[in-house]
Amino acid sequence: MQNYTYLIIGGGVAGTTAAETIRQLDAEGSIGIISDEMCRLYSRVMLSKPAFFLERIPFDTVWLKTEQWYVEKKVELLCGKRATGLDGSAKMLTLDDGSTLGYEKLLIATGGTVRYWDIEGANKKGIHYLRTLEHGKAIISGIKTAKKAVTIGGGVISFEMAELLKMAGLEVTMIIREEHYWSPVLDDASGKMIEDTLTKSGISIIPNAEVEKILGEESVTGVVLKDGRTVECDMVICGIGIVCMQDWFKQAGLSVNRGILANEYLETNLPDVWTAGDIAEYNDIILEEQVQLGNWVNAREQGVTAGQNMAGGHEPFHFVSFYTTQGLGINIAFVGDVCPKPDRTYIKRGSPETGSYGRLIVVGDELVGATLMNRTQELTAIASLIKNNVKVTGKETELGDPNFDLKTLIPAPAPAPDLRTA
Repeated sequence: MQNYTYLIIGGGVAGTTAAETIRQLDAEGSIGIISDEMCRLYSRVMLSKPAFFLERIPFDTVWLKTEQWYVEKKVELLCGKRATGLDGSAKMLTLDDGSTLGYEKLLIATGGTVRYWDIEGANKKGIHYLRTLEHGKAIISGIKTAKKAVTIGGGVISFEMAELLKMAGLEVTMIIREEHYWSPVLDDASGKMIEDTLTKSGISIIPNAEVEKILGEESVTGVVLKDGRTVECDMVICGIGIVCMQDWFKQAGLSVNRGILANEYLETNLPDVWTAGDIAEYNDIILEEQVQLGNWVNAREQGVTAGQNMAGGHEPFHFVSFYTTQGLGINIAFVGDVCPKPDRTYIKRGSPETGSYGRLIVVGDELVGATLMNRTQELTAIASLIKNNVKVTGKETELGDPNFDLKTLIPAPAPAPDLRTA
């Protein structure tokens, strides 16, 4: 049985960043990364960017690590393998081929997998998802002959892919289950801003709708909605979320909820086992609640913290997560905790009519998050207010003034001590 000082499940940005951080702190400890994909680290973000998607830049720009990097850093990458079992007492991991690996420290950074459709006809050719490099390749190949596309879902995948499909010359229809786009994370006004941008670009939107079945013989020729309407298409992009849980997590004795539960140090309930990235449901010391986030920046930063702590550190994860996307003339940003909950107060900045609109989310007397439409220039200031737990009670008028400079509310750093008088 092969044994590693540090064993990492997941070759994405969280796992690879953790390995890189460990190597900076421990030059000799053996590191192994298990990846269920057949390739090294690539930019998942780039898969939905126009330059790459429309093949305007070389394919090789997708790689974030060279093969030589793994050699130089003495990181063994085990591709095409999947973990299926864990014995925390014996510190032994079982893989899908029946082999076992031993470890001293283990990181679970498996991320999530796409939520697959389970409706009639969902296995036909022309049905696509976007999560992996292979998914991206299949869509890039498909748009070369497709004429009409349908996107399913009211989130980031549908938004970004609708723009790219339109740029590729396809007729695009979006089908969303909710009343407005990105509901319930966004309010009606924010959702309508996005929808207006999409429709002005020639993209059709069908709200309050669900697909009942897929038409076609071997390949998709259209979709039938539950209300009986039919939409013709020869390509479908399905963005209905991701699934993070795997059966062996519970069987191994890991505490789980929507993800793997962890404390602020990203430690799980099993000794010498950490978690990071989309799969981690961790104690956020800034928001003072358990949080699970699925975005690239958050996964990368958690990889740093997990790597530091696996190598002997004991630092809490202290980061205000954010996500940005843009397309068709609109910039969208989410900062901090934007999940809709009953204890939230929303302070509006700007208005949809001016094309610049944001909502600051307050819990108690502190800012915890924000959604921003064409106000991404305020992202850094808002993140700083959240990180510093700035009290905003009594500042509601200023917060609601779109011209008020939020940076003025950020506390000045404490002066350095005067060592001459110490």
